Amino acid sequence: MQANDLLHLAEQFGSPLYVYDAEKIQSQYNRLTKAFSKVANLRINYAMKALSNVAILQLLRDLGSGLDTVSIQEVLLGLHAGYAPEKIFYTPNGVSLEEIEEVHALGVQINIDNLSILEQFGAKHPHVPVCIRINPHVMAGGNANISVGHIDSKFGISVHQLPHLVRIVENTNMNIVGIHMHTGSDILDIEVFLYAAEILFDAAKNFKNLEFLDFGSGFKVPYKKDDIATDIDELGKKLSKRFNAFCVEYGKDLTLIFEPGKFLVSEAGFFLAKVNVVKQTTSTVFAGIDSGFNHLIRPMLYGSSHYIENISNPKGKERFYSVVGYICETDTFATNRRIAEIKEGDILSFRNAGAYCFSMSSNYNSRYKPAEVLWMNGQGYLIRAHEKFEDLLQNQIPLPVETAATV
Repeated sequence: MQANDLLHLAEQFGSPLYVYDAEKIQSQYNRLTKAFSKVANLRINYAMKALSNVAILQLLRDLGSGLDTVSIQEVLLGLHAGYAPEKIFYTPNGVSLEEIEEVHALGVQINIDNLSILEQFGAKHPHVPVCIRINPHVMAGGNANISVGHIDSKFGISVHQLPHLVRIVENTNMNIVGIHMHTGSDILDIEVFLYAAEILFDAAKNFKNLEFLDFGSGFKVPYKKDDIATDIDELGKKLSKRFNAFCVEYGKDLTLIFEPGKFLVSEAGFFLAKVNVVKQTTSTVFAGIDSGFNHLIRPMLYGSSHYIENISNPKGKERFYSVVGYICETDTFATNRRIAEIKEGDILSFRNAGAYCFSMSSNYNSRYKPAEVLWMNGQGYLIRAHEKFEDLLQNQIPLPVETAATV
């Protein structure tokens, strides 16, 4: 997308505004499938927690993607978006047996990540096809906050508990059809990922009726110019060769599954916000925008860096700004960042705003959530309207008048 396109969309739909480029999502999907084209059975399950707008789900459905879900609500959204139940995987963490049984009743593939629930579910439903999530104790990502494969992680069944796991499966006569792992986000070292894959292969040998192996995802995307990213082509070449060899050893053609979220949608997203005020103190020039961490929490939560461009003045002389929001707390998007000269009323564009941005937004300070637009075939389609005051009140129930009067 061009800056002029984004500026036009901000004028058309108002700010703050999320914009997603359909062509970029499609190219990322095709890039991943091409990298693993030598695998006979490949399946991509989009991790919808990254961006769960129904229009985005429909776009990925039409590309051939399945879904990776983590809650029954995500499962229901997937069904609403037109996914067949067998195209949806459910990989929760810390949920009740009752929720897992509800999802099973919808015909969705269950993935269980702890021994207690595995034994309870297996005892009640021994014939239901189940996938097991393994924690390989390998930290492939660079940020401890988004790595889920380390030894202290709450996710998955420790690979060291494999004998106990096998005993549960044998005692309940469960139907185990898949083994799953996920090491975390921002994978940089492919060799570390391949090392974790070997752990998954070894675990798989304990189960004779597998249909698939799920390698999770966590592929790193660039967040700035010359930023490092996961080499998908190299990973595809090396893991495909090893996976195919394992299938021969196992005696059956298995399906290789990935569940990318950020890789598919991060670079497709732009967040547009208007500058409310330019404020200079004794040491800092602040650009205060009509948004806050209620709309884009990643910089404050994870310390993430989003490239910021002044699309109203892209060729202006660069100055140093701290970009801050209107939330009544420390609310900083960037500190001392070089940006083309900013005036009040300018529109700033934040890159890499497709993943874990709108999906983590809130109504903190009773602010409205922004609108979302899908840019497709040179046209912007509104896929979520700006919230209004009535939306804040929708599920609130005031006290009866006579009760309030007695307080």
